[in-house]
Amino acid sequence: MGPGYRHVACCVEGSSASDAVIEAGTRLVEAREGTLTLLHVVPPPVAVLALPAPDMSAVYADAEAWLAERAEQVRATLTAAGSEAGVQTALLEGHAGIAVCEWAAHHQADLIVAASHRGLFDRALLGSFAGYVAYHAPCAVHLVRPAVTAGT
Repeated sequence: MGPGYRHVACCVEGSSASDAVIEAGTRLVEAREGTLTLLHVVPPPVAVLALPAPDMSAVYADAEAWLAERAEQVRATLTAAGSEAGVQTALLEGHAGIAVCEWAAHHQADLIVAASHRGLFDRALLGSFAGYVAYHAPCAVHLVRPAVTAGT
């Protein structure tokens, strides 16, 4: 059993890296009184100046449904392991790194768990989410490197 953080925030998205993040988070959360929060960030729409911003309501609804489904899976896993830790979700909007760090400060998270899985080309174009969180988080950060699968 890990150190037993009281409030662990797991940054999840649609890739298989989220499985590794959730696995690490469930190992690190305090089994009896801890809380595990699944965080998912929806980036703002990119609007062309001549056009109105697109309607994002369907994107948010899909993200909320996906996040609720993941939370139920995590609850079932924790319950099967005998843990009484609570599971919450938070759907955020904006620049992922900034949104997660602001959320963690406001909700007094003890630990943020995130994946570090972008290649060099992606980091050059999109920036490093994990790097931003590691340098700007108001709490401890645990970066998870997902297992490499054949063909990657």
